[in-house]
Amino acid sequence: MTFSRTSTFSFGDSQNRQIGIWLLICAVMVFAMTVLGGMTRLTHSGLSIVTWEPLTGILPPLSPEAWAEEFENYKQFPEYQKINMGMSLAGFKAIFWYEFSHRLLGRTIGLVFALPFVYFLMKRRVDRRLGIHLGALFVLGGMQGVLGWYMVSSGLVDRPDVSHYRLTAHLGLAVVIYGYMIWLAMVVLLPSARPWGEPPPVGFRVATLAIAASAFILILSGGLVAGLDAGFAYNTYPTMDGAWVPAGMLTDPLGNITTVQFLHRWLGPSMAILVVLVWGRGLDLALPRRAMAAHYWLVVTLAAQGATGIGTLLLVVPVPLASFHQAGAMVFFTVAIVAAFLTDQARFEPTPGIKVLA
Repeated sequence: MTFSRTSTFSFGDSQNRQIGIWLLICAVMVFAMTVLGGMTRLTHSGLSIVTWEPLTGILPPLSPEAWAEEFENYKQFPEYQKINMGMSLAGFKAIFWYEFSHRLLGRTIGLVFALPFVYFLMKRRVDRRLGIHLGALFVLGGMQGVLGWYMVSSGLVDRPDVSHYRLTAHLGLAVVIYGYMIWLAMVVLLPSARPWGEPPPVGFRVATLAIAASAFILILSGGLVAGLDAGFAYNTYPTMDGAWVPAGMLTDPLGNITTVQFLHRWLGPSMAILVVLVWGRGLDLALPRRAMAAHYWLVVTLAAQGATGIGTLLLVVPVPLASFHQAGAMVFFTVAIVAAFLTDQARFEPTPGIKVLA
């Protein structure tokens, strides 16, 4: 038995759906994890827990003494000493809960993925290739936890802020895991109903994949913006404080607030051109309805994402709107993954009079 988008699994449609729905549940949780992680960054809460206890840190402080001890631990590190000196216990609790919730959700995702995965393996409900893919997801999830602590530890030494490179890597791996889950779920839930027929042109399928890849790159650039707090600079649009190309962009490009914001704000319009061109080509090709609908939603979600991004910039990064913008990036990425899958799966009816061999 092989694992492909046209596989027919021996255990039947109902069990097939169970695996697909399980993957979608995990994907929704990873989606929530990325949004919560963004809120943790926006509220500068990520350094509130200064230890990493992946197995034992599942409970918050449960007594006044435990809260006092947790707060004293926090006071030993640069963020309190250089930024939050004099913070009250109530103020500490406010940032603690963001980081604690983020870590707890990560552990929960691990359990929600691992336990059914073991069950499906024991019951021989997955074939070898699907098992390899699911095992890869499990390994990536473990790596994500380690990378998260590696990111946090960068802000516990001298500079009271995490490395923007590590933050972006942490975000990027989360997005990879999320996209991987969505794709596998569609493979399981949406086997090709028409394995015969002519597929869309290779160039069109590649262009659709390029949209998904561009969405991923745009999210990474947003991670750099968040990591450098670059959204608090140049709060004008479309120019950057009156300049189309501000000075000082060539020094340390990925560590330069000016360059990072310039790249992020112009990657969006560049991708919009690609999305509209591919959508128009899809109309010319008369794609099957399901694939064409995905390309339509690419246009809609990207337009909405651009509007929230501009609003976030002009209003100087209000947390609710900025969080909505980050969630919108994941929604657009989701639609891009779905569009790429459905375009690859699409088949045109054969030309009348031409016999199609099975």
